[in-house]
Amino acid sequence: MKYSLSSFTAKPGELLRVVLNAVGTKPPDQMAHNFVLLKPTTNTATFVMMASMARNDGFMPPALVGEVLAATDLATAGETVEVTFKAPTQPGSYPYLCSFPGHYNAGMMGTMIVKP
Repeated sequence: MKYSLSSFTAKPGELLRVVLNAVGTKPPDQMAHNFVLLKPTTNTATFVMMASMARNDGFMPPALVGEVLAATDLATAGETVEVTFKAPTQPGSYPYLCSFPGHYNAGMMGTMIVKP
């Protein structure tokens, strides 16, 4: 399980659109994907652990919603979801991941690099 891009570069304030196409055949309770862009200071291990316990909230931990810069809904087999957002104005490395349990540890993560 991986995103098609393990990293991408954006300019500060650039308007971006992320489109996520979920492929597979498993039912939604067994397999779904999303794109979650986090602040660079976020403890990703804590976010992933708390997300795994937030099934009723779409695997988005309510206590850490302030750490999320952009996110899609969950997509199941054959679905497409997308999010449009402006890149942060502060240059740096911003982690993104899938918050569905086990997917981050399986390699479904990446980095958005913001630089002028």
